[in-house]
Amino acid sequence: MKRLLILTTMISTLLMTGAIAFSQDRDRDDRDEERYHRDSRDQNYWANRLFDRIRADIDHVQAVTPVFSGEQFRLARAKQELNELQSNAAAGRFDNRDLDDVINALQRVLADNRLTERDRNMLTDDLNRMREYRENHDRYYGRRG
Repeated sequence: MKRLLILTTMISTLLMTGAIAFSQDRDRDDRDEERYHRDSRDQNYWANRLFDRIRADIDHVQAVTPVFSGEQFRLARAKQELNELQSNAAAGRFDNRDLDDVINALQRVLADNRLTERDRNMLTDDLNRMREYRENHDRYYGRRG
């Protein structure tokens, strides 16, 4: 009986160690693949990913906000401004005023909405990324025509 218990413990330990080692290798492989994709994509891809992420965050906050409220209006306005900025920038018509409209809309959402701490932090991070984008937008879309 004692021998069976020791054998079972050894097999369990080996299986758990193998699972941990496998997951670590998989994490490393995922990071290597992510680094490859990050390095191989053009800058337009990353600018669009920024806009997509912010849009997804706004969608999340909209989903947990009461339907008929001023909060919904401010969120819809922020998303509309973001859509206009993205389509104009992709067409080579980047305008700092469009970017400022998005930043101001996000600031209004943060100032006027009753957000959970998690949602507030998420949208604050998005706002900071938009400010960073303002400083570096030429890297994303470059100067056209």
